[in-house]
Amino acid sequence: MAKLPPTDGTPELKPGGAPIAYSQADSWTGELRQPSANLLLGIVFVIATAGLIYELVMAAVASYVLGDSVRQFSLVIGTYLSALGMGAYASRFIGRDLEVKFIDVELSAALIGGFSAPALFLAYSYTPSFSLYLFGTVILVGTLVGLELPLLVRILERQFELKELIARTLSVDYLGALIGSLTFSLFLFPQLGLVQSSLVCGLLNAAVALASTWVLNGDPKAMVRARLRSVVVIALLATGIGFGGRFSELSEAPLYNGEVLVAKQSAYQRIVVTETAGHISLFLNGKLQFAGVDESIYHEALVHPAMASTAVPKRILIGGGGDGLAVRELLRWPEVESITLVDLDPAMTDLAQNFGPLQQLNEAALSDPRVTVQNADAFIFLAEYKGAPFDVMIFDFPDPSSYGLGKLYSMSFYRRAAKHLAPNGSLAVQSSSPYYAPKAFWCVVKTLEDSGFNARPYHAFVPSFGEWGYVLAKPNSFRPFRSLDSAPGRKDLTDEKLALLFSFPEDMKPRVTRANRLNNQVLVSYYESEWGLPPVTTY
Repeated sequence: MAKLPPTDGTPELKPGGAPIAYSQADSWTGELRQPSANLLLGIVFVIATAGLIYELVMAAVASYVLGDSVRQFSLVIGTYLSALGMGAYASRFIGRDLEVKFIDVELSAALIGGFSAPALFLAYSYTPSFSLYLFGTVILVGTLVGLELPLLVRILERQFELKELIARTLSVDYLGALIGSLTFSLFLFPQLGLVQSSLVCGLLNAAVALASTWVLNGDPKAMVRARLRSVVVIALLATGIGFGGRFSELSEAPLYNGEVLVAKQSAYQRIVVTETAGHISLFLNGKLQFAGVDESIYHEALVHPAMASTAVPKRILIGGGGDGLAVRELLRWPEVESITLVDLDPAMTDLAQNFGPLQQLNEAALSDPRVTVQNADAFIFLAEYKGAPFDVMIFDFPDPSSYGLGKLYSMSFYRRAAKHLAPNGSLAVQSSSPYYAPKAFWCVVKTLEDSGFNARPYHAFVPSFGEWGYVLAKPNSFRPFRSLDSAPGRKDLTDEKLALLFSFPEDMKPRVTRANRLNNQVLVSYYESEWGLPPVTTY
């Protein structure tokens, strides 16, 4: 058994000859046992893993609800790192009962960090000051996590020389951060979602605090009390995990009118399907993708101009469009022999194939034998594609609200597309609103033109979105449109309306913009500045 520090002033030496530095934590009366160095380093590993996951969870929540993932990750991570420094500095003012103080800091981080995701989602839904709650939580959790390692290092210094202590703790700390990032991206987020991920991480943190009541030295009575506090926190987090789905329902309820039929977290996005007055609507990450009441207007305008401008549209490529609604419109053309749908998210295409209301709306389009579904990044798909050229390409990607989406509207992407488009083929791109986001819209036009296409912008009024824009592009000059009569089953678009789509009033006139290149992503800047952060449209 290791004894208390000598009272006669004689320094006790470590194995390497350095004097042992005792803290005021050793002031209680009784004997100390020497905790296992490996166990203490294991604690360092766990707190580093948990701290990194809390950081990623809060940054992901911010990017979900505020958009622009690069900006939100930068702000959250920068604030979090600053808070770590604040916590590390504050540790110098803790002078007694280090072991018990460390356990209490660990429990506080577990409780606040564990409930951070559900609390932030609820704050976004029910309060007008989400950013205040976000950065307050980031600073609080970061400060607590910043306190953990300095306190544990002061406990570990009883067993290691300074150079050995620094080398071991920092190497284990960095390894824990690596494991945390991999665990979050490969398992926690895709399998559990943000709410459950933060709660599970908090539970792990609290379990380590409970284990520390046996691993660390300290006043036995104080340790018993800390053990009881640990059990309470573990119980709260376990209850939160059990009600994780309910947290999601409560946070999403104010965002959507009507009944929520589907709410699921995929590896890439939050998918919600609602129903109002017999019509379904699809939301991805809180943003409306279509409303069943008028989606035919949008999809007919997207698909049929490109098909009508192509002599024999046999081979079709769709980028995005995992809901199957654009495929439905393409299958109205009898010349179509094959359709390749490239959508990143298998959860979305599975929903389109197997969820009854959506399958009914898309007329089971993805089950047609002419349709092949590829769950892949369209940017990479075009780079690796070696098959026959396509007669028509339809790009139905979400709006360029992030750099990950902005690359799908870049010159690099369109030049890749041009390599696989037939000489007389046609390409159509959904391009946001020429009324609400004119610079973003005309930037897409400019980008296609600078990529070598002959581009013709057009627009349609979709009640759920307002004036919405598209661009039709071909490698050469346009021939007159074919009649749409050979594509039966349309609800809205006629030959007469087709010609009117290409006429722009004065309030949607062209704007001077720069082309969207992969290295500058000006389109994302245009889009963010024009749309700002509008409230979520609800249906």
